[in-house]
Amino acid sequence: MIIFTARIPKRRLAAGACAALCCVFAVLAFAFTLRGRAVTASAEVKNIRNNDDRLAYLNGLGWQTSPQPIATEELLIPEQFDDSYAGYLKLQEDQGFDLTQYQGKRVKRYTYQLTNYPGQTEPVQISLLIYKNRVVGGQIQSSSGSFLHGFLRPEGEPSPTPTPAPAAGRRQTV
Repeated sequence: MIIFTARIPKRRLAAGACAALCCVFAVLAFAFTLRGRAVTASAEVKNIRNNDDRLAYLNGLGWQTSPQPIATEELLIPEQFDDSYAGYLKLQEDQGFDLTQYQGKRVKRYTYQLTNYPGQTEPVQISLLIYKNRVVGGQIQSSSGSFLHGFLRPEGEPSPTPTPAPAAGRRQTV
């Protein structure tokens, strides 16, 4: 039988205990951070490579659309957001999207005609913002610009006040 003994100064023992506690707190903080980002991760769907994938995503949200997009545009997300973007950024954030991660990037916007929007007499459209095969944002808007809101169906949760649509004639940025 072999017995090892070691003499550890109290100062080193205390330093080791502090280091172990810091590691535990770091792991716990990381776990809570991941838990807070679960909404974002579920909102940003990956592997949206073609029209069938986009239609399946929209169908999964409960929307029926035209089989082909009515518009496909390449947009530049500004490198700096001014105050005019506050409402739009909040709309995207409420859906779990963070457009600040894509500042200065080019995204594709695919716009489809909605065919099952409840109680609407004018045409309603749904747009997806796609960056590298990933949904990074989007919205539902009336063709006239009278309303703009997130992907949630109006009969779902209590609907927040629709965000007014941005004024027409703006530059081609989101």
